[in-house]
Amino acid sequence: MMDQTTIIDRVATAAEHRSIAESVGWHDAFDWATIADSLAGSTFGVVAQVGSEPVGMGRVVGDGVKYFYVQDLAVIPALQGSGLGARLLDRLVERIAMSAPASAFVGLFSTAAGTELYTSRDFHPGDMTGMYRLVEPVRRDEPPRG
Repeated sequence: MMDQTTIIDRVATAAEHRSIAESVGWHDAFDWATIADSLAGSTFGVVAQVGSEPVGMGRVVGDGVKYFYVQDLAVIPALQGSGLGARLLDRLVERIAMSAPASAFVGLFSTAAGTELYTSRDFHPGDMTGMYRLVEPVRRDEPPRG
């Protein structure tokens, strides 16, 4: 099936994103009501298809100049381990290299299962600690804090 897989330079649609994300167990990882707007803010993306069926995806977010972050790289379970994830990642990195005017910082967060893929493509933890924080929106009927 891998030789029938096409990688297309585009961001996944909201429906494609949800289908692939849920296939890998990311049922609660996204706010599905806002995913279309989130995807629209992507710098660029890639979608893998077998025929017209989406089977993998990845996207890049960031400033498009210096800082790029690989986001939502996923391959349906039936094709995991086939090298498709590496092909998607390689294409995203290639597109970063084509668009960045100077040396670029490319970051990502990985699940434990994805670590081997990223280290095989020269990603490493370095001397930084990955962190995140969830920030809730201010309700429009409340005054701003602080």
